[in-house]
Amino acid sequence: MRQNLIMRLAAAGLGLCVSTAVLADGPAPNPAPPAPAPTPPPTPPPAPAPMPAPMPPPTAAPTLANLEVSPPDVQLATNRSKQLFIVQATFADGLTRDVTAEAKATLANPALAKLDKNLVTPLADGATTLAVEYGGKTVSVPVTVKDAAKDRPISFKLDVMPVFMRNGCNQGNCHGAARGKDGFRLALFGFDPDGDHYRLTHEMNGRRVNLALPNESLLIEKAQGKVAHTGGQRIKDGDEYSQTLLRWLDAGAPQDPPDQPTPVGVDIYPKTAVLDGKGATQQMLVRAKYSDGSVRDVTSLALFLSSNDTSAKISPDGLATAGDRGEAFVMARFATFTVGAQVIALPKGLQFAFPQAPENNYIDALVDAKLKKLRVAPAPICSDEVFLRRVYLDVIGVLPTPEEYQKFMTNPAPNKREQLVDELLGRKEFAELWVLKWAELLQIHSSNQVSYKATLLYYNWLQDKIARNVPVDQWVQELLAANGGTFKNPATNYYQNETDILKLSENTAQVFLGMRIQCAQCHNHPFDRWTMDDYYSFAAFFSQIGRKGTDDPRETVIFNSGGGEVTHPIRGQPMKPKFLGGDTPDVNGKDRRAVLAAWLASPSNPYFADNLANRVWEHFFGVGIVNPVDDVRISNPASNPELLHELGKHFTDYKYDFKKMVRDICLSRTYQSATETNDSNAGDTRNFSHSYLRRIKAETFLDCISEATNTKNKFPGLPLGARAVQIADGNVSTYFLTTFGRASRETVCSCEVKLDPTLSQSLHLLNGDTTTQKIAAGNLVGQRLAEGKTPPQIIEELYLRCLSHKPTDKEMARLNELIAPEPDKNKALSDAFWALLNSREFMFNH
Repeated sequence: MRQNLIMRLAAAGLGLCVSTAVLADGPAPNPAPPAPAPTPPPTPPPAPAPMPAPMPPPTAAPTLANLEVSPPDVQLATNRSKQLFIVQATFADGLTRDVTAEAKATLANPALAKLDKNLVTPLADGATTLAVEYGGKTVSVPVTVKDAAKDRPISFKLDVMPVFMRNGCNQGNCHGAARGKDGFRLALFGFDPDGDHYRLTHEMNGRRVNLALPNESLLIEKAQGKVAHTGGQRIKDGDEYSQTLLRWLDAGAPQDPPDQPTPVGVDIYPKTAVLDGKGATQQMLVRAKYSDGSVRDVTSLALFLSSNDTSAKISPDGLATAGDRGEAFVMARFATFTVGAQVIALPKGLQFAFPQAPENNYIDALVDAKLKKLRVAPAPICSDEVFLRRVYLDVIGVLPTPEEYQKFMTNPAPNKREQLVDELLGRKEFAELWVLKWAELLQIHSSNQVSYKATLLYYNWLQDKIARNVPVDQWVQELLAANGGTFKNPATNYYQNETDILKLSENTAQVFLGMRIQCAQCHNHPFDRWTMDDYYSFAAFFSQIGRKGTDDPRETVIFNSGGGEVTHPIRGQPMKPKFLGGDTPDVNGKDRRAVLAAWLASPSNPYFADNLANRVWEHFFGVGIVNPVDDVRISNPASNPELLHELGKHFTDYKYDFKKMVRDICLSRTYQSATETNDSNAGDTRNFSHSYLRRIKAETFLDCISEATNTKNKFPGLPLGARAVQIADGNVSTYFLTTFGRASRETVCSCEVKLDPTLSQSLHLLNGDTTTQKIAAGNLVGQRLAEGKTPPQIIEELYLRCLSHKPTDKEMARLNELIAPEPDKNKALSDAFWALLNSREFMFNH
């Protein structure tokens, strides 16, 4: 009989199939948020007032708003110098167009430079201007010519190496493979140019290079396809690349002098493009900066890539072509640098008017600015009931009680949401939830190296910092510079959890800077700026950590040994400590870790605040502005870089006050938006035009079940009634927590927390003992019946406990219809309780 009732409850909409349906159409696995909307939950909250639908404006000729010429100046040095320029028009509706071919360009002094369409080449030394006119607007660009009569010497590193990169010769599937290909090896992505020169000119002498007959060198003939070549024809006879290689060979294949200028930066132009219709194009331009102050147009030498060929495909020559609606990040790689630009592709002639939407703070303004470019309308604001449950789960990790529900819903204050956020930020559960988050990142768990006592002390140290709202920069600096015993100064356990110097440096960069620099251990990072020099120079900060035992074998003393270096594996030389993307500090006579800490957690480090702001954002939205949050790189760009940097700026201005950042996010309209979508934003998974469904993480989910059923948990080392989020040791778990993805804290990767729906989770909720036993142990239904409560009153309380809203009249009528004929009201109502706990609406934050 009970099974029949359960099935009828499911048919009534109470969601027996809900937890199993998660596998089919629940949220997508991280990092992407769930795209499909859920099937109707047991009791959807009242629909919020719809935002006015976007109305197409009357068609009118586009008005030119801005004219931009790139690059902003032209610098020509030596007779081989050249500079392309691009003219981009931006119209009042936000669309851009490459109007280079239509614009009129003139040089003020044509005796100094030659103008051939959009290419400028030198004639004589001097300074002049390039005037570009289009649509009634004129832009002037300064032009400087230097050493026009001189020839620039051929350079292996600056001329030949880029040819290999551009044509794919040193990629992993070609000669850049670990063992090379077809008997010839190049350093992957050019990380060892000196080694490449040696292999070309000295290994198997005469095999690839023929200085007597340069045209017959295998280096030339294979690349041109004149002899058998697995890679096929890569260059053509007489083209720029063939001429460069032949010029180097004619010069005797020289190695560069020690004082050869090196690239110090690369720029791509234009920075953004919003293209109108499939087939619209935008030419990209790349310019390199060198250590001697010179610049060079390297568009023809850069390797171009696109993050989304479907929306914006880019040709080898840098021409981006719009495809289907969407956005892409087009990248250019030159030397050790990768740079990118955002390209948005829109349907041809799309008519759109952004609806009137309130902007509660800077977050909404920057989110809306991006949505306007995408022609996407934001979702309306969610109902009070949805906001109440969402903010409780996100800020303190618990569900609101029926009493808290009534208090909030009956509060007449117009700023009651703001009042609620401030109240939650002051509760101890806020600190407990974020201690859990940081305990995962800092790998707080017992092991052969770290005793349970040290683990507990480490956890308590972290909890004290967060509970007292100590500014994040202060306790991070204390952590990284920590010395002393792992009992007396628990922060030193950071250096006992991981003792390998290289792994420790990788973990530090990943946790506090959001960067995975592991690739640069063996070669220059293929899709970011980090080189092997950067990697080993950063690791050098950790090379002088000393460790010694004490009378207690469980404790270790961490100290500055004052000696020890990190050696570059190729050059064999000790590396000086150098900040990632920063300066080389003076560390003589100083604790290197203290020097690093003072820079890393400070405004001097441009990555620290942005990284932490991004991690906080990901907690509240389920997806980071950079996603994954610990994989910040050029080729994984922020979906809204302006928003990310502004969040980081505010975090810095707040003196790294964590609660102020959380408050900004929770009070934004963006956070308070509904999950309901409209025609324009239904496919949005990265731009926060609506709220995304988010699976509740394991510890919070177990706490919610216990709270709803009025039961208590018992975990090792904690008193009866402790919450799962309070478990200090990552090695302590339960079957439920493991099944639902509790992090083992063995790595610092954000992927440690598993939020992907699995069959085991569904089966455990449906058939396991957690929900059934807790319903029986809490005996909530039996207590309410004993108090004289009627079934409708009990049903209403169950809804409030589980879903934070009351059942609709239709649901209440249907449930009463099913439960009324049942002789055992306790069992019938318990079955309804069980169905609610198995619903998707209970499992997800929405």
